[in-house]
Amino acid sequence: MQIIDLLVIIAYLVATAWLGLALSGKQSSLKGYFLGGRDLPWWAVCLSVVATETSALTVIGIPVMSYLGDLNYLQLGLGYIVGRVIVAYFMLPRYYDGEMITAYAYLGKRFGQSTQTTAGVTFLFTRLLADGIRVLAAAIPLKVILDGLGIHTNYFVIIVVLSLVTIVYTFIGGIKAVVWVDVAQMILYVLGGILAIIIISASIGGGWFAEAVEAGKANIFVFEGNPISADTSFIPSVLGGAVFAMASHGSDQLIVQRLLSCRSKIEAQKALITSGFVVIVQFAIFLLVGLALWAYYDHALPADLGLTRDDEIFPLFIIEGLPTGISGLLLAGILAAAMSTLSSSLSALSSSTVNDVYAKLKRTPMTDEQGFKVGRWATIGWGIAFILPATVFESDSGNIVILALGIAGITYGGLLGAFVFGIVNKRARAVDANIAFALAVAVNAFFFVMEKYVTGEVWVAWQWYPLLGVIVTFIVGGLLGLRHKTKVEEPTIAEAEGSTRP
Repeated sequence: MQIIDLLVIIAYLVATAWLGLALSGKQSSLKGYFLGGRDLPWWAVCLSVVATETSALTVIGIPVMSYLGDLNYLQLGLGYIVGRVIVAYFMLPRYYDGEMITAYAYLGKRFGQSTQTTAGVTFLFTRLLADGIRVLAAAIPLKVILDGLGIHTNYFVIIVVLSLVTIVYTFIGGIKAVVWVDVAQMILYVLGGILAIIIISASIGGGWFAEAVEAGKANIFVFEGNPISADTSFIPSVLGGAVFAMASHGSDQLIVQRLLSCRSKIEAQKALITSGFVVIVQFAIFLLVGLALWAYYDHALPADLGLTRDDEIFPLFIIEGLPTGISGLLLAGILAAAMSTLSSSLSALSSSTVNDVYAKLKRTPMTDEQGFKVGRWATIGWGIAFILPATVFESDSGNIVILALGIAGITYGGLLGAFVFGIVNKRARAVDANIAFALAVAVNAFFFVMEKYVTGEVWVAWQWYPLLGVIVTFIVGGLLGLRHKTKVEEPTIAEAEGSTRP
């Protein structure tokens, strides 16, 4: 690593903030700040969705999966497509048309204010933890860079700098800045992955893939193992992946906010479904990077290369194996991936804070000016809050992708279950949904804590968390709903939007 690489990275950070502001302008209304005036093209939203859900976890976490294993992670992508199609035609129409700003506004109309606020607060907490891990994912390669330049610092300092840069353009430009910067960042880090494959092939020859095939590392489908606890098996990957996608893209404000910024429901559906195919291509690129690195380092384990984390394998190659300047460009791509998700989270967290918590707890109706002001301050607050979980999870030695998805899955099942439960069960009331939701989250949290901090054994694969949460919600909520003799009609879109106008 040379000082020029560090200069390239610094220039990128400055350019990112400038680009976000230049493309979005200064926002001055609640709808413009959180929905971009509902005037964003579907293809930009599509790429923003992909950049948001993958981030730096894809760039540094997925290559190590194929480096140490094979290509079975692609099975999850198949489930993601199925889940997106269901969301596009079953859930999206119910809260897209109109003035809804958050996904949880539908729950507010169906069950009442308490359920909307509960869902909003749960989203805030889970997103804070999961995206704290994504900030850590970006800090890992940066620390490797600085150590290589003789600049010794800790993760805390790096995390603070990344958070502050992202806060700047999100604070001023809102969701419009986030989406357009996401597009540019995704192009950068995907091209970085392709460039790495080309350079490795030029260095060691093109026979690395044949070598990987011969070693059995090109396997995509795995039909062995316990389908409940084996997270690489076909059934949990595809079925669990489908439910996971339904939860993340149908009940997570991080993704729904982007879909609500499209020009029409049809464009939102197009953006959502297309993003599933783009994700598979992206997964494939970085899994191939891992196979190429496996051949490049002559099958050595990360520990044998002096690495303290498996996730450092790709950053190590970027520093050691790429020409000066190109290293800085690819590392800037990793930062691009991380910042795209961080900025998306800041916007989603602030919008949910304003509309699902502040507006519902406020005794008088919230004005557009009040909501806009609170939203911008919430952006700053959540940006600073990311620092704590990113620092806490620094000591976790497991795969950083699985860690983030597992945490998100704890509440995804309850959120998705509450949505579908409200649509299907006509007898249920707010208290039924709230109790069922809380128990669904508690069950998933139990399995996660037992695996990570007690037994160290996988009792239930993380892909099953959303489906398990849905099942618990339906059983508990359904039994509680039997107490009520009368049914509640599902709110129409017009009714729902009338309750969520800023």
